[in-house]
Amino acid sequence: MKRLRISEKMRELMTGYYMAGMQAECNAWITSGAPVELLHALDVYPVYPENHGALIGATKLGGYYCEFAEKNGFSRDLCSYARCDIGCVFAGTSPIGGLPKPTFLFACNNICNTVVKWYEVLSRIFKVPLFVLDMPFIRKELKDCHLRYVEEQLYDFISFAERVTDRKLDDAKLRDVVLKSMESVELYSECLRTAANKPSPMTCFDAFVNMAPIVCLRGTDHAISFYKEMKQELDERVKEGVSAIEREEIRLLWDNIPVWYRLKWFGEFFEKRNACLVADTYTNAWSGFKVSRGEDVLSGMAEVYTVSYLNIGMEMTAEIINKLIDLYDVDGVVMHSNRSCKPYSFGQYEIQKKLSVPSVIIEADMVDERVFSEAQVVTRLEAFLEML
Repeated sequence: MKRLRISEKMRELMTGYYMAGMQAECNAWITSGAPVELLHALDVYPVYPENHGALIGATKLGGYYCEFAEKNGFSRDLCSYARCDIGCVFAGTSPIGGLPKPTFLFACNNICNTVVKWYEVLSRIFKVPLFVLDMPFIRKELKDCHLRYVEEQLYDFISFAERVTDRKLDDAKLRDVVLKSMESVELYSECLRTAANKPSPMTCFDAFVNMAPIVCLRGTDHAISFYKEMKQELDERVKEGVSAIEREEIRLLWDNIPVWYRLKWFGEFFEKRNACLVADTYTNAWSGFKVSRGEDVLSGMAEVYTVSYLNIGMEMTAEIINKLIDLYDVDGVVMHSNRSCKPYSFGQYEIQKKLSVPSVIIEADMVDERVFSEAQVVTRLEAFLEML
C-alpha cells in the first residue's frame, strides 16, 4: 500500500504527547468518550489508557501485558485494553515506560460500562479520586430529560475537578477549546470523506494509524495543524488520481475496533485480492463533534457526548452503517466480532440482517493476539470476497 507521509509526523506528534504527559504538573486519566474539553479548560493534561492499550497491541505485546493482570486475578474475558493497562501498572513499565501517575480519574460510560470498574480498580491502586460521568442509553430518540441529566453531571464534574486541582474553570477558555475541537473534528471528517473518491486515496488502515490525534489531542492546535496537513496530502492524491492500493476492484467497510497487532497483515491480505477497505465505523464515530445548542456550551457538550456511536440502539446503529455504505459506495462489510468489546460486538448478527450490502463476521480481539486464528479468518474472508 502507498503509505501516507503524514503517518511519520503522527509518530513524532504522539511521542511528544506522551513525553509532555510525563512532565505535566497535573494530569487525569480519561476514557476516550469523556468530554476532554473540560480538562483542557482547567489546564489538566489528559492521559488516555485506551490509546496506550492500542499502542501496546500495535507492538504485539498485548498478550504479554494482559498476563500481568491475569496473574493478579483479572479474568481473561475482560476487555484487553483494561487488562493491558492494569497489567502495565503491575509490571511497572510498558513499551513507552508506562503512564504517569494520575492526579485524578475521569470515566464516562458512553462507550461501555467496563470503564467504570476498570477506573475503580485504578482509583484503589493509585489512591486518587474518581469521577464517573453516567450516560443514559439512547435506544431510539434523544430526549430533553437525557440532556438535563448529563448537563447537571457536567456541572458536578467541574466542581469536583476544581476542588481536586485547586483551579477554576475559565469559561472563555472552554469556549475556545470547544471551537478547536469542532475545527479539528471537521478537518478529520474531511480527511475520511476523501475515501469516497474512486480510487480511494486512503484505506481505513491509514485512518486507524492516524486517528490518535483526534482522540488524544482534540481541542488543541496540534490536532488542527495535523489534520490540515493530512487533508492537503489526501487532496493531492485525489487530484492526481493516486490510489491507496495498486488496483481497486472491491470496496469494503470495516466494523468495530481494528485488530491492532495485525494491521499490516490485514492490509496486505486485502490488497493482494484487489480489495480496498475505504471506510470504517470506528474512526467515523469521531467525526460528529458539533456543539449546536445556542450559547450554552455545556448543554451542547451534553448532547454531543450522549449520542455517541456505542450509546445508541441497534436500529440507529444499522442506519448509520447503511449511510456509510452509501457515502463510500462499498460492496460489502467486514464485521469484527471483538472478544474484548462486548458493546461494539453485541447485536452484530442482528445488524447484519439490516444492511444494504453483503457482510461477513470474523472473530478476533483488538489487542490480545492469543485468541487470533489466522486460518479461520482467511477461510471466512476468502469465501466472502469470492462471493462478491
